Amino acid sequence: MTTAVTSLLATLPGDRYTDPDNFRREQERIFETEWFCAVRAADLDKPGAYRTVQVGRENVLITRNRRGGLRAFLNVCRHRGARLCTAEAGEVRRSLQCPYHAWTYDLDGRLTAAPNLTRMPDVDRAAYGLHTVALREWLGYAWVCLAAQPPPFEETVQADVAERLGGPDVIAHYGIEELALGRRHTYDVAANWKLIVENFMECYHCATIHPELTEVLPEFADGFAAQYYVGHGPEFSGEAEGFTVDGSAGFERLPGVPDEHDRRYYALTVRPQVFVNLVPDHVIWHRMFPLAEDRTVVECDWLYAPGVVASGADVSHSVELFHRVNLQDFDACERTQPAMASRAYRDGGVLVPSEHHIGEFHSWVTARLGGTRE
Repeated sequence: MTTAVTSLLATLPGDRYTDPDNFRREQERIFETEWFCAVRAADLDKPGAYRTVQVGRENVLITRNRRGGLRAFLNVCRHRGARLCTAEAGEVRRSLQCPYHAWTYDLDGRLTAAPNLTRMPDVDRAAYGLHTVALREWLGYAWVCLAAQPPPFEETVQADVAERLGGPDVIAHYGIEELALGRRHTYDVAANWKLIVENFMECYHCATIHPELTEVLPEFADGFAAQYYVGHGPEFSGEAEGFTVDGSAGFERLPGVPDEHDRRYYALTVRPQVFVNLVPDHVIWHRMFPLAEDRTVVECDWLYAPGVVASGADVSHSVELFHRVNLQDFDACERTQPAMASRAYRDGGVLVPSEHHIGEFHSWVTARLGGTRE
């Protein structure tokens, strides 16, 4: 006699990962309405430094003005719509000039010059400045929001962090805004962004594909992800001296990390596109840039105490651990993506009990697209 399984939850159907129209709705209703982590503030280290990023269907230009503040604009010239900055990153001296007709804007987005502009006295320079995008700087990163009325930052981004860590002040222990960039890897993943989020949120797969990670964090071999428990951080194995690929010692504990967080790992998801990994001596920060229904670029930063980076210390052992985890995860997502179009996955799959928080993520996505989950 078979017993009915009642503990499995339905996933999203397969076409939510393959349908271009569904991806367009996600761009419009999620990435263009929520706060989006765009750039590391320290990458724009002087006035005139800029970076362009894709946020939903818009290309956003982020630069540092003459007073040292960060500003964000739609990367569109107000004259004929040419892209103002065509490179992903660069530096200008005093102004942003369109390469098409030389309309020129200062670093606060104001129109300052254009060919024959003095012969057009009816042109209101203030009215024809660049379109401004809301920007908030937090934890050393610039977050932007395309919405005309952005949601409260404290009730979205900061609330996600506080809810996972069990309090609003825990993240401050790591002093992320003061850390220095030790290494950056960029991954071009042939998979839908939701598959990557789902993979990061669970550890049911950890014993299968992450041998190096489960050596350091043996609790993960049981299939329960760090995000399954609010405020919980899995402890390093007794044999591991640090969070490194071979269990060797890392660096000194970050100054603000308390004893109760020593030798522990914390992971959190900040919807819709950020993952943060906290260990005593460094922080690993992922930003996703969904570019198509089956393509997502992930930029991953390894952050250390400034003295570690300035000294030229070898960070390769700690970088290599999570670089391998990333490659293993992204390979799994790329192997899953083609099956989303299979008739076998037309109605979706199932979630086991330890993946219940993925069901909550599915509900969050569905609600923002205007639907409901039964």
